[in-house]
Order: sequence, then structure tokens, then C-alpha cells
Amino acid sequence: MTVLEFAVGDERRRAILRQPDGALYENPLAVANEFKLLRWLKAAGLTVPAPLFAVDSDELFGAPFLVIEYIDGAPNLATEIAPESIEQMAAHLVRIHRTSLGDQPESLPAYVPRFVHQRDRVYPDPSLRPADIRDALRRAWPSRSTHAVGLLHGDYWPGNLLWNGSDLVGVVDWEEACIGDPLVDVAIARLDLLWAFGLEAMRAFTRRYAALSGLDLHDLPLWDLDAALRPVFNLEEWAAASPDASRPDSYAHMRSGHQTFVDLAFDALSRRRG
Repeated sequence: MTVLEFAVGDERRRAILRQPDGALYENPLAVANEFKLLRWLKAAGLTVPAPLFAVDSDELFGAPFLVIEYIDGAPNLATEIAPESIEQMAAHLVRIHRTSLGDQPESLPAYVPRFVHQRDRVYPDPSLRPADIRDALRRAWPSRSTHAVGLLHGDYWPGNLLWNGSDLVGVVDWEEACIGDPLVDVAIARLDLLWAFGLEAMRAFTRRYAALSGLDLHDLPLWDLDAALRPVFNLEEWAAASPDASRPDSYAHMRSGHQTFVDLAFDALSRRRG
């Protein structure tokens, strides 16, 4: 991601040049698809950067790229989060999930639970309990969820939320957008909130989302387990790229938080069966 600054007459403006490298490996049309998606999201009234233009190939940058609106904001990299910020996080996620799918871009895929993708993969760190998680999800699927499927961001975490002062002014990085059960996003946000701000922030976000959305959270422990499978192959890389990566214990912190998150999900499932 590169910030571009340019002049229009006497006015100086900024824009963002994005090259979704990871997505391009899986889909050569990722840039064109993201352009269409952002245009649709902006028209739907969501707080996203407006797409300006997309380039399918370019000798200068060596790969397709997208130029989007510059939003004057930054992620919250503090160690605490205010209740008002949690409220806005929950409210924005509800808005995303309630977006009408009537004129969605055809490129949006349906969400597939991670244990399905990982059916034959070998897990490098058994202590993160990936096999236990995968087995529990296999036994529980399909879930009894009666939620209508909705738009999912796919990676709704504090690093993809831009703040200007106390206002949430942008939700960015829509590479993993798809259609599915809204609790997919809730679970992803919960794990990252636990890592970034602690258990109470995670729980407060969950309470506010439930109150604002009116959704039944019966299956949330299963989606928590699904979210817990995301980092099991490269948690050390996640820790190295996390906002608190400068901490000498960032990996130990994320590892401990992951274990707590998984234990809570299994405890909730056990109580439900009891």
C-alpha cells in the first residue's frame, strides 16, 4: 500500500495505491473484483474508501493495482479501547451485515468454513489444538443456524478500522469479502479484540453486537473455533506483523490469547451439551 500525493490545480490531494498481492495469487481478477466491490459498498452507504480506478497490468509496478480514496484516519494501536469505540465497531459491523445483497457484484463467493479447506493439511503446532478444533467442527456441521446469510467483511479486526479522533471513519481491506453467516465476522473480531484489548473488550463488543443486531448467538462458539483455525499455520508471522510486535512477548501473548479463546469456546459447547 502506497500513499500518493498529487496536485489538482492549486489543491493537493492524496490517494492510496493498493496491490492485493495475496489475493492475486489466488485470483488474477482480484483487483478488478475489489474495484467493483468498493464501488458497490460505497453506493450502499458503507464507510469505505471510494475506488478511483484500477489497472489490470503495469510495467512500472509489475502487477495489477487499485487506486482508492485516501481516508484521513488510522487504526487504534493503543492498549485500551473506549466503550464508545466498541459501540461504533459493533454498529458498523451490523450495518455491513444488513447491506442489501440485491445488486451485489457477481464475484462475491460464499463463505466456506475453514475446517473444510484444511481437511488434509498437517498442522505445525499441535499445542494450538487444531486437530481438536477441526474434529469438533466436523461433528457439529452443519449447524442449526437460522440466520439469513449476509455480506461479510472477512477480516473485521482493529487493524482494518480507521479512526479520526473518536470517530470510526473507514473500514478497509475488503480482499476477503464474501457471503455467509454474520457470526463469521463476529468471531474473527472477537479473537482480535481479545489479543489487542483483552477479554472484557471482547465481551463488551459481543454484547453490543447482539443487542444491535438481535441475532441469536447460539452457534457463536462454533464460529469462534472456526476463527481460531485462521492463525494455526503461522501464528508467529501474525505476531511479527501485529500492532504490538515491538513487545518482546508478542508471540507468547498471542499464543496465550489463542489458547484462552479456544478454551472458552469448548467450555461454552460443553455447557450447552450439559
